[in-house]
Amino acid sequence: MTSRRGDILTTGRLSIPAENALQVVGTDRKTCARQAATCRLQVGASTGLNDEQRLSVLSELWLEEGLALIRQPAATQDPEAIINAYLEAARHAHAYLFLTRRRLEQRALEERQGQVRDYYNFSVQQAVTNLFGAAQRQGRNERRVDSDGSFSLVSGKWRIEGRIDGSLVHGSELPAELIPAASLTFAGVRNQYRRDGIGASLVSSTGTGIVPRSRGHEPYLETPFASTTVIVDFAGTSLDAILQTKEVRIAVHDPYRQSTVRIAGTTVPLAGDFTAAYGLWLARSDFSAQSLLTLVGKGNALDEPRLYLMQPYDPSRRTIILLHGLASSPEAWINVANELLGDERLRQNYQIWQIYYPTNVPIAINHAAIRSAISRTVARFDPGGTAPASRDMVLVGHSMGGLLSRLAVSSSGDRLWHDITRTRELDGGQLAQARSVLAPYASFDPLPQVSRAVFVAAPHRGTPFAESAVARFAARLVALPASVLAKVKDVAELLAVPGDVDPNSFLDSANGIRNLSERDPFIRASAELPIGEAVRFHSIIANDTPHVPLADSSDGLVPYRSSHLTGALSEKVIPYSHSVQETPAAILEIRRILHEHLDGLADPHSEVPAP
Repeated sequence: MTSRRGDILTTGRLSIPAENALQVVGTDRKTCARQAATCRLQVGASTGLNDEQRLSVLSELWLEEGLALIRQPAATQDPEAIINAYLEAARHAHAYLFLTRRRLEQRALEERQGQVRDYYNFSVQQAVTNLFGAAQRQGRNERRVDSDGSFSLVSGKWRIEGRIDGSLVHGSELPAELIPAASLTFAGVRNQYRRDGIGASLVSSTGTGIVPRSRGHEPYLETPFASTTVIVDFAGTSLDAILQTKEVRIAVHDPYRQSTVRIAGTTVPLAGDFTAAYGLWLARSDFSAQSLLTLVGKGNALDEPRLYLMQPYDPSRRTIILLHGLASSPEAWINVANELLGDERLRQNYQIWQIYYPTNVPIAINHAAIRSAISRTVARFDPGGTAPASRDMVLVGHSMGGLLSRLAVSSSGDRLWHDITRTRELDGGQLAQARSVLAPYASFDPLPQVSRAVFVAAPHRGTPFAESAVARFAARLVALPASVLAKVKDVAELLAVPGDVDPNSFLDSANGIRNLSERDPFIRASAELPIGEAVRFHSIIANDTPHVPLADSSDGLVPYRSSHLTGALSEKVIPYSHSVQETPAAILEIRRILHEHLDGLADPHSEVPAP
């Protein structure tokens, strides 16, 4: 079977169908390798081969030529010859697939058609990435993209016109990088999700930074890496016209928005890779190191939340917002996000936003800033707030992120304000000043855009671990950003109780670690706040102590009594430690909840579009 299915791509040798065809025209593999141009002419002129045989063999021979040229030393390579070989391979594969007497569906179970599809996809990948490299070498003026996403290039005999899907256009230049998705693998990612079909799966990069920018900018960052699928078409409607033309058309598609493409009057599945762009974003972010440096105020310290869009904004897709936990980052969701993107129905109906926030900052300040970041991002992309993306959002938070998610869907009423003022004697002016300063932290309603939340190992009532020697030592290492420290000092001075030895004494506990204590006043008060009536919520809880009753159990950091919430639509207890969001069981539960969310909406795109 391996021998029968091997070809130039899988074994480095011509396929058995190609070798059989060469024998028909009176030559063989070795002779053809020595006299490649003559061999291709013989095959093209032979009357002993039908169109399917001739076109498939020529595609494979041109592909062999391209592979041989690319293996030459870089100093002796001819870029135009390489591009020409791959475009010729794609041209003949295209003609085989779409312009021979038998239609695609009539050859659906034939191995040869699968091989030629692969020749087309690989040749398009190589032709386009080499064209891109040539355009970069030619200079800035050759890399312009018109406002409608169109561009033009010339390579040797080929005149190339192209168009980029509007959702993928960034500025007036071609991308800074174009990377074949098939060349990327990622440590830590369990599965790499792809959709089989026609086209070359690539990752395009804008070249913009990943790390958070300084204050004063928009609260969101669009991912600099986008999944794209490239189709190469050739001018002409007949087989002869296609084989003679020098005009090439390149179309760059967004595989999230488009699942099929029409070529030569035939609708076929559009290939797509839904892991590579996300994996590349994480691989180049260095989030794990950055999050630890931020905790102690080192490096390019993050001083406020940043919201990352994992794909180009789509107003028609519902939004999932992921919030990580203490001393963590978006890397905590690596398999959650990837598995959600791997579910076809979820991918068709949702887009993922991730919030990266400084976990050293007090919870009340982070909560207010995260609310602001979400609201401002929605206002930027959908000022009227009418798009599906802006309604019925789902918050999923792990650990501290779960606590922040619950606050985001809760009503404060006067509870927090009452707790702040009941032990302090504030005159009229002080009271007005206190209200002005503390309003963002002590007075809030559920975020109107969110209608469902999933709390994963969330310490709603704090955790005794925050009072342990290890946690206290870690808390002493925490350093707040200067802008946050100024806010905390203002609040400390404002709320100083007469007679205190040190009015700023609570600064020692004003950080994310100490805030998680069961004794923390904010935690104790916020634990009693009601979740909005319109919000459906779920709990996923880890149990790392199976030998004790559930009510007394813990995940090693957070006790069950803190994670449990009365009124949850569902509560899934999973035998695991605190990082339970990584487990297949937790991911399956999140997927189930997201499907349930779609089922309950009035206007979901609940069915996968037919190919």
